[in-house]
Amino acid sequence: MSSLKAVILAAGKGTRMKSDLPKVVHTIDGKCLVDYVIEAAEGAGAEEICLVVGYKHEIVKERIAHKEEVSFVLQEEQLGTGHAVKCAREFLGDKGETLILFGDTPLITAETLRRLADYHRTQKNTVTVLSAKIDDPTGYGRIIRDEKGSFVKSVEHKDASEKELSSHEINSGMYLFDTKELCEALGKIKPNNAQGEYYLPDTLAIIREKGLKVDAFALESPEDIEGVNDKEQLAAAEKIIQRRKSCL
Repeated sequence: MSSLKAVILAAGKGTRMKSDLPKVVHTIDGKCLVDYVIEAAEGAGAEEICLVVGYKHEIVKERIAHKEEVSFVLQEEQLGTGHAVKCAREFLGDKGETLILFGDTPLITAETLRRLADYHRTQKNTVTVLSAKIDDPTGYGRIIRDEKGSFVKSVEHKDASEKELSSHEINSGMYLFDTKELCEALGKIKPNNAQGEYYLPDTLAIIREKGLKVDAFALESPEDIEGVNDKEQLAAAEKIIQRRKSCL
């Protein structure tokens, strides 16, 4: 089986948390948000993990429980998810598979990531997006499929047409890539969008244009991919984690 690495994007400030701390070091049950993500990646078989850090990166390195098990790269400017992954180019190498995860999604589980990997390998995909259907997809990137249900593209909310906005299947921002193809596509993305940023989802179209297989693995429930952007969402995530613990 291919070697598996994970890149966790953890550079953001998280202004909506109304705190001076980097978002990923806020805690649930005494554990930093990003530590939950690291544990999920390890549980899914990631042999090496890299955190892309930025805002107050010294605090992230100091506070997380798993600092000895991961490597760190610095994203000095916040120029989008594609740029963040580009910062980890040296870590990626050009072999095996790479999971792309977010440091503010503490509800992601090793089980879900294993299912994503199984689907990716069974379908012989070059890249698989982790997606889910939600009632209110406002603000999220959308997964667009054709009449047969096959993946066509992922489009950011701000760049989507009226028709594309009617899709309720959202891109979680989490992926499993063939590493070599990811690195080649990263070299081709451009900031041609409303935000002037390098979007990681743009790599999907580049890979698809090569005739390689791009797909989305849709979860039955969006719970695992819910992120934490403010204190309210932090409290909601804490309730879910406590519920899961009581079920063990």
